[in-house]
Amino acid sequence: MKPTRIPMAEEGYPFILFAAFCTLIFAVLHFITAALLCLLLTGFICWFFRDPVRIPPPEKNAVISPADGKIILVERMTDDRFADGEVYKLSIFMNVFNVHVNRIPFSGRVERVVLRPGRFYSADSERGALHNEYCAVTVATRSRHTYTFVQVAGLIARRIVCRLQTGDQVIAGERFGLIRFGSRVDLYLPPETELAVRKGEKVRAGETLLGILPEQQA
Repeated sequence: MKPTRIPMAEEGYPFILFAAFCTLIFAVLHFITAALLCLLLTGFICWFFRDPVRIPPPEKNAVISPADGKIILVERMTDDRFADGEVYKLSIFMNVFNVHVNRIPFSGRVERVVLRPGRFYSADSERGALHNEYCAVTVATRSRHTYTFVQVAGLIARRIVCRLQTGDQVIAGERFGLIRFGSRVDLYLPPETELAVRKGEKVRAGETLLGILPEQQA
């Protein structure tokens, strides 16, 4: 039998082990209050790095949410920073209580991965969108579309994890990284995309349908 996967992001294990070790030390030294606090911290870290199984939507050519959280922006715009021309931009804000494992929105081949250092303003602010540290991944689909998703660091989130490299073949819904302790993910989609969500809606990574890409780019 195939072993059951522990529903937790592997990046969380060092934090969990450290907190558990502190709990043990304080318990051995009979520092009861400190031990209880560390035990609570260990539980919170385990919960924070949870990685539940998600079932993708059945629709053909579905664009799947890359992150858990709340949609704070849906806008048709012209962008020359992460895209080349007109796009739909969707921004998903993750608070500290959301699942923070990020997933691939649509299958394809990674064309570019760009990590840029920056500041750590609040991720849901305009200043944060412009100046914060980010990791941008551009993917080309079999239908000749390209789209980009951008992990943006935040006020508390100081660590972006992205396991992707140029040339990787990716599958919609698979895990590719996370952002520690709250932030946002921006998604830049072709203007032909038929959107299925609006600003203010809550979404789940690997599960919520954001839109439908047309069959093939001319």
